[in-house]
Amino acid sequence: MPNKTHYRIVILGSGPAGLTAAIYASRANLEPLVVEGIQPGGQLTTTTEVENFPGFEHGIQGPELMSVTRAQATRFGTEIVSDTVTKVELGARPFRVSLESGAALTADAVIVATGATAKYLGLPSEQTLLGHGVSACATCDGFFFRGKEVVVVGGGDTAMEEANFLTKFASRVYLVHRRSEFRASKIMAQRTLANPKIEAVLDAVVEEILGTPETGVSGVRVRNVKSGESRTLPVRGYFSAIGHQPNTALFKGQLAMNEVGYLTVTNPSTRTSVEGVFAAGDVADPTYRQAISAAGEGCKAAIDAERWLAEQGIH
Repeated sequence: MPNKTHYRIVILGSGPAGLTAAIYASRANLEPLVVEGIQPGGQLTTTTEVENFPGFEHGIQGPELMSVTRAQATRFGTEIVSDTVTKVELGARPFRVSLESGAALTADAVIVATGATAKYLGLPSEQTLLGHGVSACATCDGFFFRGKEVVVVGGGDTAMEEANFLTKFASRVYLVHRRSEFRASKIMAQRTLANPKIEAVLDAVVEEILGTPETGVSGVRVRNVKSGESRTLPVRGYFSAIGHQPNTALFKGQLAMNEVGYLTVTNPSTRTSVEGVFAAGDVADPTYRQAISAAGEGCKAAIDAERWLAEQGIH
């Protein structure tokens, strides 16, 4: 349970954006509260090696990166609660935040850093092998599959972009789509299919991802929906490219967002459509979705919130 019922800043989410915002807000003596949410540490806790976060020459495990970031935030006085937000009321200030534990809070400012959730097909093996050959981010994990064969599942522009990016590392990329034609834009599909490293596997669905967390992905079994025949692709990596869902259901009807659900911010700031509410990280970023860009947005949100509070005479 939180130590108080009123805070100058409440930060929703504990990934790179939320915890970086907490570090900056704490160092500004704003004594923020972080509500961790259903996935403490965010999406990085589902990855293994992180090699593209500056400051770690030899890489760092995703959970360890979030653990040390969390410790850094608490060192400066951040209060962190293992709880989940069930309701937010942003129609009047101070804002009201209700938690699953039953706690009711008020806040002068709110930073929304609830992130986004990658979409998967729903196979149990996807979750079992997540971070062990299964990924939803080619930019994050493509490097680990140098010289290996991989699968990308999807048929839209995102799948095309992921497949093309992976050809920088992988020896072959199988692009699996359940229909006979891609739904991607024509130019994206043409560019992808022209790449000699990419093999389209159409009219196919993934039946199973083979492997163990100890050995990683060892193959992907796909079934042709027309013939019913199955075959196993000899891959070591599986990339889901069927989209992401921003975790913004709580804010529908209260904060402006696009048709997918990503929060709208006023560039170059992190201000949302409600004065005193700021957004950082994947919750407002359909483009980059990187830990380092999320951390940068968390820094900006904390600074924006600090300045806004000062304008309101709240220090």
